[in-house]
Amino acid sequence: MTTSKLRRAARIILVGAPGVGKGTQAERLMKRFPQVSAVSSGDLLRASVRNRTPLGLEAESAMESGNLVPDDMILKLILNELKSKRWVSPKSSVSDALPAEPSDDPAASFILDGFPRTATQASRLDALIPINLVVSLITPVNIILSRIASRWVHAASGRVYNIDFNAPKVEGKDDVTGEPLTKRADDDEETWKQRLRKFDETSQPLLDHYDRKGLLWTVRGNSSDEISPQLFQEFERRFA
Repeated sequence: MTTSKLRRAARIILVGAPGVGKGTQAERLMKRFPQVSAVSSGDLLRASVRNRTPLGLEAESAMESGNLVPDDMILKLILNELKSKRWVSPKSSVSDALPAEPSDDPAASFILDGFPRTATQASRLDALIPINLVVSLITPVNIILSRIASRWVHAASGRVYNIDFNAPKVEGKDDVTGEPLTKRADDDEETWKQRLRKFDETSQPLLDHYDRKGLLWTVRGNSSDEISPQLFQEFERRFA
């Protein structure tokens, strides 16, 4: 794949229904634009809990009590990660309500995954780290359902296969380890429809929030291969 250089930092969020291919588009963007990195709130949270950091212990306590991890805690994890990479001012703090002064160096570009999920969370993020592009990925529901029915995973690595367009070399086996592939527990139609209803409830206010700020761009396609060229073109127009 041809690579391109950015002229300014891109701070991006991808929004789309479960199964729309956010992970695929993020991977392709990072390959096409090597200065872009992924910042996953879920990965940061899991690493923090695993490493028994003060924030991780707080988060673990909240989860063990059956509570959601507070937004402030997630924001601190994200901010700490960006500070460790020197992509924002080291003096930045969630509690001081001042912008984190993000670097405009193209190497400070990132795709933020897993946060925000609601308009309220987006407002908190705005005050700290200004996002400069929000991409709404749209694929018809019937196509996503077909995609999910054909999806298999290698649980240990997270590698994802699809028998329609990304089949394993040997049926039912992971390409790298040769270990058996499995279905995700939530890869059934009824579970997905429940997740879609939840997504619809929270995503429209989130998209409206970013639309009002002039940051929302929508792309439609029946497959990742249809969406990627459009995404690359828009990304280059804005940042390259």
